[in-house]
Amino acid sequence: MTETAAPSTAGPGRDRQGVVYRDGALGRRPAVPTSFGDLERAARRASSKRAWAYVAGGAGEGRTMRNNRRAFDRWAIVPRMAHGVTERDLRTSVVGTSLSSPLLLAPVGAGALMARNSDLAIARGAAATGVPYIFSNQGCSSMEDCAAAMGSAPHWFQLYWSSDEGLVDSLLHRAETSGAEAVVVTLDTTMLGWRPQDLNLGSLPFARGEGIAQYTSDPRFRDIVRQRVDTARNTVTERPEVTPGAIRTLLSMTRNYPGRFLDNLRSPVPRAAAETFLDIYSNPGLSWDHLATLRDRTRLPIVLKGIVHPDDARRAVDLGADAIVVSNHGGRQIDGAIASLDALLEIRAALGREPTLLLDSGIRSGSDIFVALALGADAVLLGRPYMYGLAVAGQRGVEEVIRNVIAEFDLTMALTGARSIADIDERFVRADPSFR
Repeated sequence: MTETAAPSTAGPGRDRQGVVYRDGALGRRPAVPTSFGDLERAARRASSKRAWAYVAGGAGEGRTMRNNRRAFDRWAIVPRMAHGVTERDLRTSVVGTSLSSPLLLAPVGAGALMARNSDLAIARGAAATGVPYIFSNQGCSSMEDCAAAMGSAPHWFQLYWSSDEGLVDSLLHRAETSGAEAVVVTLDTTMLGWRPQDLNLGSLPFARGEGIAQYTSDPRFRDIVRQRVDTARNTVTERPEVTPGAIRTLLSMTRNYPGRFLDNLRSPVPRAAAETFLDIYSNPGLSWDHLATLRDRTRLPIVLKGIVHPDDARRAVDLGADAIVVSNHGGRQIDGAIASLDALLEIRAALGREPTLLLDSGIRSGSDIFVALALGADAVLLGRPYMYGLAVAGQRGVEEVIRNVIAEFDLTMALTGARSIADIDERFVRADPSFR
């Protein structure tokens, strides 16, 4: 009888375990904790009060954030035994973008609060792990610089619909030119929600020139700022109150505006840029009529983010959207809103299997990804966890968080008997009878 080699059981899960345990034998531990609770605590210790309030905070009393997690807690994974599955295929595709796993990095604004050069570190970490990164419209580095940092790795671009239509067109054009493979229009932030953690500190990063690099690098935005400065020169305005806080804000605006610090310090432009951003960054009157113009304004696949109602999802599909991100903005916009996972269930039931649905808000682990896919998501967006990794260990922290999440997802597939992404469906989950 001729012996044949046993099939390889390696995969991202066992590979990651191997790296960690081999390093452990040499006395080295992971740069970031491998459990979310420990990661969150480490990130809080590493972050300033302003950074933690902005990234970790939510709307109101935090009920929507808790809803997001409770929704996952209501489901239990039911593994199958003796299934004989030794290899898993984590690959999939979403709106033409090939994914090595059903995971993308969500756009998170003002990341430099957590670490300098945040967007570039995240971009390099995403590229190193083969995960697409959705560049934030509220980023701290331009999309062109982030695209250069990612090389040939895929990226998408998030668009906040400005009240200036020329700026919308300029951002769309730049996204195409930068090589973005899709545009993600965020619908749920036409104005900021009530965020007590930021309010209690009187902290809005954009007012300090933080998180507006997509704007200060944009030719249309800079034209608007120049017009504002020219108008101000011919207008008598009240002198701003000079306080230590005002001086710190001025210095922040100066540091974050492109160009030499001393030149910026003497110029009215950095302050005008921050004020202009606050005036036009988003359009409170955003409507389906605006969204209907997208097909004539960009050749990129269109993804609409922030939808939690089946009727809105149906309208998005009728409009020709290529995908929907079911999201409540990580619980940052409305206190007491429906959990994203619960909304996913309703939307998938209403629309059937055909539309491409991504889930955002509440993903913390690889097993969360498994549950989301089993309940109808085609892929998920990861947000706060990778930002916490950034706070703890920079680019390496981002990479380790991504590798850990994918590793747990792969091991969950292996231990349940799922061979591929297409295999993962409602057969593997049930309402958790122990949930109270």
